[in-house]
Amino acid sequence: MTTATKPDYRRPLDWKHGQVDMTHGSGGRAMAQLIEDLFVANFDNEFLRAQNDGACFAVPSGGRMVMATDSHVVSPLFFPGGDIGCLAVHGTVNDVAMAGGRPLYLAASFILEEGFPLAELKRIVESMARAAKEAGVPIVTGDTKVVEQGKGDGVFITTTGVGIVPPEVNVSGANIRPSDRIIVSGMLGDHGVAIMSLRENLSFDTTIQSDTAALNGLTAAMLAAVPGIHALRDPTRGGLAAVMNEFARQSGVGIVLQEDALPVRPQVAAACELLGLDPLYVANEGKLVAVCAPEDAERLLAVMRAHPHGQDAAIIGEAIADSHCFVQMETSFGGRRMVDWLTGEQLPRIC
Repeated sequence: MTTATKPDYRRPLDWKHGQVDMTHGSGGRAMAQLIEDLFVANFDNEFLRAQNDGACFAVPSGGRMVMATDSHVVSPLFFPGGDIGCLAVHGTVNDVAMAGGRPLYLAASFILEEGFPLAELKRIVESMARAAKEAGVPIVTGDTKVVEQGKGDGVFITTTGVGIVPPEVNVSGANIRPSDRIIVSGMLGDHGVAIMSLRENLSFDTTIQSDTAALNGLTAAMLAAVPGIHALRDPTRGGLAAVMNEFARQSGVGIVLQEDALPVRPQVAAACELLGLDPLYVANEGKLVAVCAPEDAERLLAVMRAHPHGQDAAIIGEAIADSHCFVQMETSFGGRRMVDWLTGEQLPRIC
C-alpha cells in the first residue's frame, strides 16, 4: 500500500510541470508562496510589497474620481495578438480612459481552476505585468481563489481601475448634439474575428490579430487637443453598432453612419462574410469611438492619426435630429438601412 506524498511548499514552485491545486487558494503557506513568487514578483510595487489586504494611496487634488471594473472570461485564453492577461489590463484601463480619466491604479482578482498549469498561469501574469507597465498603471492589490476541477474554465480575471477626470473634462454619451461628428480610431472587428478564426480553425493569407491595447495615451492626447470632446466609448461587446445605439438613446439624437467611411480590413470583412457576421457588431479591444463638435473634428482626427493607436482613424458619420433616436447606415448604393441593437449572442466568450 502506498501513501500519497503531499507537496512540499518550501520548495520552489514547478513552473514547468506544476498545477494549481486547492491549497493555492486555502489561505495557507501554498497560497502565500503563489502570491509572493508569482503575483508580487511580477506586479512588484511599493503597495504590493507592503503585504496588506488593500492599497492606500494619495489622490491628486482637483478633478473627479472615476472607477471601473470588468470581468474577463475569454476563450481561448491565448489568441493571436494577446491573451486574457493583457486583455484584463487593457479593458479596465480603457474603461477609465473612456470616462475622460487618467488611470492611476488597478486591482486584479483571479479565479483559478484546480489543475490549471502553473506554466500557463505564469505566462498570463507576465503578460499582465507587461501590459500594466506599458500603460503606466500599476496593479496595487488583488485576490486569488481556487475552485474545484470542473467548476471553472482555467482562469477568470476581474480587474478594477481608479483614475482622475480633470475638472475641464465632461465626457458622456448624453452630451451629443445634432451635427456632431463620429470618429473611430481604427480598423473595426479585429479582436472578435481573431478569436473566431482561432476557434473555427480558419486560415487567411495574413493572420488576423486582436487589436487589444491600452488607449489611455491616445485619449490623453485627444483631450489635451480638444478638452471639449462630447463622448468617448470603446466598442467592445456588441461592437460599433451597440455604441451607436447607446449614444443615440443617451442623447436623444439620431445617428447616420457612412458605409464607405468605415475602416475594416479586407481579411476581417472576408472572415465576417464567411462566418455570417456583420463587422459593425464584432468586438474590438483596442479601438475607441469619439464624438465632437463639427468645428473640432478635423483637429481631433489629426491628433488621433498622429498617435500609434489612431493611425487609421476616420470620420464615419454624424448625429442628426431624430426623435426616434434611430441609427442608420448610408450604404454604398446611396440608400439607408437601420443599424439596430444586436439580437442574441453573436460571439460568446470574446473578452
